Amino acid sequence: MKRFLVLFYIFSIAVFGFNMPHFLQPDEAFKVDVKVDSKMQIVTKILLAKDIYLYKDKISIKLKGNKNIFIDKTNFPKSVLHHDAQVYLSSPTFITSLKTDTKNNFTESFKVLVSYQGCSEQGLCYEPTTKEFSVTIDSSKLKNSSKKQTVSETDTIAQTIKSGNILLILATFFGFGILLSLTPCVFPMIPIISGMIVSQGKNITTSKAFFLSTVYVLAMAVAYTIAGVLAGLFGANLQVALQTPWVIYSFSAVFVALAFSMFGFYELKLPDSLVSKVSSKGNSSGFVGIAVMGFLSALIVGPCVAAPLAGALVYIGQTGDALLGGMALFSMSIGMGLPLIVVGVSAGRFMPRPGEWMTMVNAIFGVIMLVVAVWLAQKVISIYVAMLLYASIGIGTSLYLGVFEQKSHIFKRSVATILFLYSISLFFGALGGSKSMLQPLSFLQTKTLKNKQSKKQNFKVIHSIKELNTVLEQNRGKKILLDFSAKWCVACEELETITFADPRVKKEMNKFVLVRADVTNNTENEKALSKKYGVFGPPAILFFDESSNLLKSKTIIGFIEPEKFLDIIKTKD
Repeated sequence: MKRFLVLFYIFSIAVFGFNMPHFLQPDEAFKVDVKVDSKMQIVTKILLAKDIYLYKDKISIKLKGNKNIFIDKTNFPKSVLHHDAQVYLSSPTFITSLKTDTKNNFTESFKVLVSYQGCSEQGLCYEPTTKEFSVTIDSSKLKNSSKKQTVSETDTIAQTIKSGNILLILATFFGFGILLSLTPCVFPMIPIISGMIVSQGKNITTSKAFFLSTVYVLAMAVAYTIAGVLAGLFGANLQVALQTPWVIYSFSAVFVALAFSMFGFYELKLPDSLVSKVSSKGNSSGFVGIAVMGFLSALIVGPCVAAPLAGALVYIGQTGDALLGGMALFSMSIGMGLPLIVVGVSAGRFMPRPGEWMTMVNAIFGVIMLVVAVWLAQKVISIYVAMLLYASIGIGTSLYLGVFEQKSHIFKRSVATILFLYSISLFFGALGGSKSMLQPLSFLQTKTLKNKQSKKQNFKVIHSIKELNTVLEQNRGKKILLDFSAKWCVACEELETITFADPRVKKEMNKFVLVRADVTNNTENEKALSKKYGVFGPPAILFFDESSNLLKSKTIIGFIEPEKFLDIIKTKD
């Protein structure tokens, strides 16, 4: 019996033991070889053992410790679909081309990090592995990206300040300012300066209107320049610094006070004793007040970050030359303010004669001041509260215009009726949960129709460098679009509703992993993320290639039209 049991045991081992799967060690399953060819390309070969396969999306090749040498691109051989994933069933070879950003020739050793993961057909999946190899690179044989390298518009502007003639720089930035005056960033200043001119009364002359407008613009330019220089020197987010709730509420209150002054409840002015000390004889009224308002307007309304502003800030941050950078910003501010001077002079030139029209003009500007107050507060209050406030202003204005008065002028009553109906729809839209100022009654639509109309690009929202690094690591082999945005950013909303909503742009953006850096709260993590990529404020759009390298030449600062966005996104780096 014992002999039988021993024979049975030996037989079992022979049958079952020898048929048990034998799993290779990781170094036996994957043998990695890294060399440099005559063209200074990194040739990475991963020799696969029998029944071993390799995941394509888990492979990455990086340089470690490099200062002037970068990966240009890595050519991946063709993969096959296996178990619902793209894999390599036979030993693949990867060719990685390099580039340098310096004209100096040198020969230096670098570390190459090769990461990969694969499985055995017998049922075992190996852990992700990273191996380090040393290679020696001769930079003289590399493509010199500094010779043909395209740079972003922001960097181009910064270089212009560094190398250009001072008069040319000032003229260029003055032109930039005029172009920026056509953007929504400056629009809120139009009712402010118009209201300030109108509030001077019936005796204002064209010359006084011109001087008041000039004082307003100069004060705005000084504030803009000071804020810009400080942001450039300290690397601060120029917008966020003045977007805290208590600052927003305070400035909104200023506009409410101005509005009630326009309605005739009281006269808002500086003490006569102070005015007499700081103003010239006979023509003192209003200059100090409008200068203060101009200074505050530059801070509360913006500034909007655009390529010229960002370029000046980059220059100041890199060189510490606050004088030339500040002069460029001041010149740009004057360009932005030039149309405001025209508006101010027009308000003084076409002032109505005393009478009912004067009262109505003051009332209209008072309403505009209230709208600006809500627009400012909208950055820190919910959209529902904002819609209710806008509705209240609209209903009150339509009643003032005589919406229910049969004897009022037909034109005035028609305007009042349209405003009344829209304001009522805003009111019920807010109560119904609508978030659209243009379609306040959209909550009445069916779910299917609503879903079709409200489709937006899906962004993964992040708030820190760590979160971004995780996204970059998880999406190796894919192109990434990083959008810096904030809820209080007007230009960001423009990008969302105009550029990103364009069908052609949507099609191109589908080729990217979409990531949104939300810097609304300006936390320490958000500030660190912005600082790492030199972003002074939203909106800013950055692009990363398949190897997670930042494509600086494609960086977009500020709002951009769909056509220009398509040109950038389609251009090969």
